[in-house]
Amino acid sequence: MPTKPRFGSIYRPKKTLPDGSRVETKVWWISYYSSGVKQRESSKSRGYREAEQLLRQRLAEIENGTFGGVGATRILVGELLDDLIDDFEINEKSVAWCRMVCNTHLRPVFGTMRASRIQTKHLNGYVKARKGKGIANSTIQRELMRLKRAFNLGREATPPKVAQLPRFPKLKEPPPRKGFFEFEDFTSMRSELPEHLRPVITFAYQTGCRVGEILSLQWSQLDLAHRVIRLHPGETKNDEARVIPIGKELFEMLLIQKSARDARWPDCLFVFFRYGKQILDFRGAWDGAAKRAELWDPTARKGKGGPARLFHDLRRTGARNLVRAGVPERVVMAIGGWKTRAVFDRYNIVSERDLHDAAAKLDEHLRENARRAATGKL
Repeated sequence: MPTKPRFGSIYRPKKTLPDGSRVETKVWWISYYSSGVKQRESSKSRGYREAEQLLRQRLAEIENGTFGGVGATRILVGELLDDLIDDFEINEKSVAWCRMVCNTHLRPVFGTMRASRIQTKHLNGYVKARKGKGIANSTIQRELMRLKRAFNLGREATPPKVAQLPRFPKLKEPPPRKGFFEFEDFTSMRSELPEHLRPVITFAYQTGCRVGEILSLQWSQLDLAHRVIRLHPGETKNDEARVIPIGKELFEMLLIQKSARDARWPDCLFVFFRYGKQILDFRGAWDGAAKRAELWDPTARKGKGGPARLFHDLRRTGARNLVRAGVPERVVMAIGGWKTRAVFDRYNIVSERDLHDAAAKLDEHLRENARRAATGKL
């Protein structure tokens, strides 16, 4: 018989028959110690080699810190999803969206399954089912990211609830949008928006801030004396503090906003408001302004029609404006809150006008070389 692994044992327990005699069971069991506590576990096999393999696996898990106890094999995915939602709440993340994804999409499919039995085939089946409902790859990918995060939290728990992660499929996502506002588009859209939204679009055009950061901006975050806006940790998408400089036009606009607030709604906390209340949503006003500004795409929204310019396009435009103005890209990243170069590159998109400008500069350079050659000054 093969030598059993060290620090554990393999045995067949005895059971008592009706006549009082005791005989060994046919299924092999293993025992071992974890943190001083003796663990017993059935191999669910009559083969000694299978029991030996399970014992070696458990000892390896204890050695590398991934062993969660015999109970870990019975953890349901639903419990991992509960822990994920708790993690979002504790860290003050967008818990509403996470809860919706977990309860509406992930829990009905995986909730009652044991985490230890989830395999890639189950994840692929989820992808096929979601695609069959016409859901975009990018949406499915983000749902799987939440599930993967739940598994990672289980693996990092003490004691671990997950011994290993299944391989999660990687879906091909569409290329990033390339929409941006030329100055003419921006002025047309701004003139068609209601008066209370014009400062919002101006702020976005000049700073490239996210819509959530703009609409939640409060007067306490403005330092008009030093002409900067201070976003503190927890007030940005990536939870990192940022300092946004205030240019001349932006400064004058903010002074007008403050004057209106002080005169009519002195208790309003928010920089951008409507009748003294925070602006929460303006999609209807945006659609109407896009139609009047002739920035409407009849093929958008699966043929139902939609704006040819989205508010998020202002974020790309803000980055491009700063780069065109000669601001170093690392400074642009700091102002806009882009943590990595790869993410920033998705926003700093070259337009056709940039390409034509480059061609014009090249033509001028070649003409200058020709003039120098003709005068012998090369």
